Amino acid sequence: MLERGVRRVRGITVATIPADSGELDGFGEGLHGEVVRPEDPNYDETRAIWNGMIDRQPALIVRAMGVSDVIAAVDAAREHDLRLAVCGGGHNIAGNAVCDDGLMLDLSAMRSVRVDPETKTARVEPGATLADVDLETQAFGLATPLGINSTTGVAGLTLGGGFGWLTRTYGMTVDNLRGVDIVTADGTLRHASETENADLFWGLRGGGGNFGVVTSFEFDLHEVGPEVLSGPVVYAGADAPDVLRHVRDFNEEAPEEAAVWIVLRQAPPLPFLPEDVHGDDVVIVVTFYAGDMEDGEDVLAPIREYGDPIADAVGPHQYAAFQQAFDPLLTEGARNYWKSHNFRALSDDAIDTAVEYAANLPSPQSEIFFAQLGGKMARVPSDATAYPHRDAEYVMNVHTRWEDPAMDDDCIPWAREFFDAMAPYTSGGAYVNFISEDAGEEARGYGDNYDRLVALKTKYDPDNLFRMNQNVEPEQR
Repeated sequence: MLERGVRRVRGITVATIPADSGELDGFGEGLHGEVVRPEDPNYDETRAIWNGMIDRQPALIVRAMGVSDVIAAVDAAREHDLRLAVCGGGHNIAGNAVCDDGLMLDLSAMRSVRVDPETKTARVEPGATLADVDLETQAFGLATPLGINSTTGVAGLTLGGGFGWLTRTYGMTVDNLRGVDIVTADGTLRHASETENADLFWGLRGGGGNFGVVTSFEFDLHEVGPEVLSGPVVYAGADAPDVLRHVRDFNEEAPEEAAVWIVLRQAPPLPFLPEDVHGDDVVIVVTFYAGDMEDGEDVLAPIREYGDPIADAVGPHQYAAFQQAFDPLLTEGARNYWKSHNFRALSDDAIDTAVEYAANLPSPQSEIFFAQLGGKMARVPSDATAYPHRDAEYVMNVHTRWEDPAMDDDCIPWAREFFDAMAPYTSGGAYVNFISEDAGEEARGYGDNYDRLVALKTKYDPDNLFRMNQNVEPEQR
């Protein structure tokens, strides 16, 4: 065997393979899928992920076509002491879908979605995106709570908790998960549900990718759409202090069918906005109502009738189309850096601080958004799933986004400074899928459930094979 290099990563010795070592030249024979190596013409395209800041070079990429390929890749990584990265949709902000020198397991070809309209369930493969799921489920007027960008991968979203427009009505994504098939670190395919490997199932619902490679998810579905009342109301940035307070007060009494989010940014060139406001500071109040359209008109009227908006694009929209409405603002390849806080409430001081920083965004594509939670997700006990933050009424994402690497030193420090300025008003927790850092914020993501996750990690992955994530380290043996 050729001598490998080693790295120290989070206190762990990680074996690496130089891209030209030839150590795994024979690997891939008998796989159903494709093995991509650095010399292959599609190597750069295959290793590229959503966040353009991430530029890593795996020694080989396994493009899996099925469970047997996943098992083979996991076995190879374990037997050769390789760093292993698992890529579903490739949207993870920290770039955990790709690694240097090791093995990247690309699941993007495994994207089947099978709907059973009688039982109102869907089986979803790990390479599927939100758009894939919405397309199939909406054919039957059904949906499950997912995110807000249709190119996001279902796997990573789910394993971190998952929330979106339907969360107040139907809970987190993990609250709608019935079971999974998963390849664990020993290469074994297991089923996990409330009745089979229940401890593992608990950990998979919010514990990230710490426990294995999920090859199939089964979700509960709900009757949604095909049309929903939704859309943005846009105000001038100068109105932000009053608008944010009004939305906060509205949300405190709003029914669970309603979700109203707030976005502070410069006006993008969206078709419903006048050209003369493009680039101006604005407040975008995004509304969604999951119930009867006429009821929604009455419920959302206080939002639409408030103040002097620049534009009101609220109306009946196809649910699947609304799920894609903000995709043009989140295309792949740009540089992205996020920071995140949870809030039990938005105080006046928190609002004033956010408005102050929003007036000095570091790039035209950057934004601050507050996603409203609560409702059904809040009635689930904090220890019922690994996702612990059931008291969060809002998740804030500080989303800095830019194209030119020369702007790194403007955008990243700004995000960190604003994050620190908001800290006194928060609950102390964070949504694990919004954490950009490679290490150091795990405790904020997993909260009081962290020790239980450590015990599970020690049981199912004692050597920390699955460490390209917001990592839960196993107990030292």
